[in-house]
Amino acid sequence: MLAQGVGAGSQGRHGAGEEEDGEEIRSRWRILPPGKIAVIVLAVLRHDQRLADMTGGNNVSESTVRRWRDELIGLLAVQAPRLDRALKKIARLGGEVVLIDGTLIPTQRRTGKADRRNYSGKHRTHGLHFLALTDERGRLVWISAARLGRTHDNTAARHDHVLVHLRAAGLGALADLGFRGLDNDVRDPVIVTGFHASRTHKLTVGEKDANRVFAIGRAPVEHGFAHLKNWRILAKLRIDPARATQLLRALLVLTNLEINR
Repeated sequence: MLAQGVGAGSQGRHGAGEEEDGEEIRSRWRILPPGKIAVIVLAVLRHDQRLADMTGGNNVSESTVRRWRDELIGLLAVQAPRLDRALKKIARLGGEVVLIDGTLIPTQRRTGKADRRNYSGKHRTHGLHFLALTDERGRLVWISAARLGRTHDNTAARHDHVLVHLRAAGLGALADLGFRGLDNDVRDPVIVTGFHASRTHKLTVGEKDANRVFAIGRAPVEHGFAHLKNWRILAKLRIDPARATQLLRALLVLTNLEINR
């Protein structure tokens, strides 16, 4: 599928006549078959191979590998599901709840005051914040756009109208205490969190037991994030933060292809 996508992208960039000319003069764009291009890009994504490391043995330039990487990311990202469609699909398949959580993808620290907004006090590092939803088994079904590292989970969820889409699909969501206060409907809550202890309220034995059961129910969302972060390019993003949303959505598609094969 990836090879077909790269081939289609290459043909879209050139006209039919140009492609024939490119093959005749051995242009760098067509110097390798689509399958080989896909393997190179997957190596960059999976193992965080530097672009310069992929050039010598393949007789291509660094800019060519970068162009291949960006094109394949774009082709895959458009296949990532929208939030409303992902939730309605789960409902059609008989699902009742989803799991929601936020995560921080570390980034290189950049110079200038603008980078301070990417600093997460919670994680004590610079990065980009993403929300993600999984089904009950931990399979990733949706990922949000990239936001500043200091963004709170509730702020991101409100911006994406997660609560509205959950109600429209007739689904509930299990979330950690970071989402406490997002759903204030006491009679019919859609987003359920565990019990919260404070200075004035100590958890009862029953509440502690309920929290343990709740944590077991939420465990698959961590498995979903773990599968996503197996792509070592996410260990510390070096690409332009403006392209991070496309990258994460492309990796969601690849992760699900890998799990479902």
